Amino acid sequence: MSNRAALLAVITAFSFGLLISLAVRPAADQSSAPGSSSIAQIRWRLPVAFNTNLPVLGENSAWVSETIASLSNDRFVLEVFQPGELVSPLEIVDAVRGDKVKAGYTWLGYDQGKLPVSVLFGAVPFGFEPVVFSAWWYDGGGQQLAQEIYRPLGIEPILCGLIGPEPAGWFREPLRNPEDLVGLKIRFAGLGGQVIQGLGASVTLLPGGEIFQALERGAIDATEFSLPVVDQQLGFNRVAQYNYFPGWHQPFTASHLAVNLAAWQSLSSQDQAILKTACTAGVTRNLAQAEATQAPTLALYEAEGIHTEVIPAPILAALEAETRLVLEHEAQRDADFARVLASQRAFGKDYDTWRKLAYPAKP
Repeated sequence: MSNRAALLAVITAFSFGLLISLAVRPAADQSSAPGSSSIAQIRWRLPVAFNTNLPVLGENSAWVSETIASLSNDRFVLEVFQPGELVSPLEIVDAVRGDKVKAGYTWLGYDQGKLPVSVLFGAVPFGFEPVVFSAWWYDGGGQQLAQEIYRPLGIEPILCGLIGPEPAGWFREPLRNPEDLVGLKIRFAGLGGQVIQGLGASVTLLPGGEIFQALERGAIDATEFSLPVVDQQLGFNRVAQYNYFPGWHQPFTASHLAVNLAAWQSLSSQDQAILKTACTAGVTRNLAQAEATQAPTLALYEAEGIHTEVIPAPILAALEAETRLVLEHEAQRDADFARVLASQRAFGKDYDTWRKLAYPAKP
């Protein structure tokens, strides 16, 4: 064989080998090793608990996903899947823990039946205002407690969204006294559901996409779900005319990015920082948007003749008393619940010293 022929043979073999190596390159959802400078793309499927066409509550997950892609120059992609496309909204954490997906965006309180403490990271009746929850999470030990509880379960919990109080609910008939709750069929979630059930209501937990039909056909008499701007889009005001405040059951509502712990640990420090930075920005943006968009919706309700009411004092007092009983009961049953609740109460007591001095009382 001539030198030229031999050289061509070597080039051909090298080219063939290169093509084979490209063909068998790992799929795009594989991440690079910690500290690696590889430019291989990371692509994770991201099931979300709330449809991204819902303002504030739902679209925040899409914004976070877009921000992660932008910060990484499209090298790190979270591909959003709407509720039910990959997994039920109520089973996202289980899917992440089982490594069916690498991450999910959800309300942790949906796991209350399996992990009682989870609801304290999502919403607490008569609990923190949203800015106080964020202070407790970032600087008051909340994040560390969540990591201590979730990491042994194979989950890295990252606060990724935060909104303010929800309405107390939509009702077909007016509320006058605690007896009006007895026998009431209502959609409710979390500790608030336990509280209102303790006062005699019949509670059902439904994902957001199923509530309107249940309310319309009379399977339930009332419902709570989210902010006025979200509830309006879901059409609750078309079938129930009484919208009650305050949102005693969820003064704050926190959403988290639950990341499979092994997948989290496989990320470089840079990619971990990208996830945390995007989620922290998501928290700030989410709360600002939530606070800015409710007044116009309430004005629309007024024009439509919706009765926007304040819960009668006897009912609110009964709800608060029952909340204390529920919290104490859960704390006695579960050690993690007890220590997280104690942490929140201690932080809240200290914070009240600052709040009373720093913020003027509203007339």
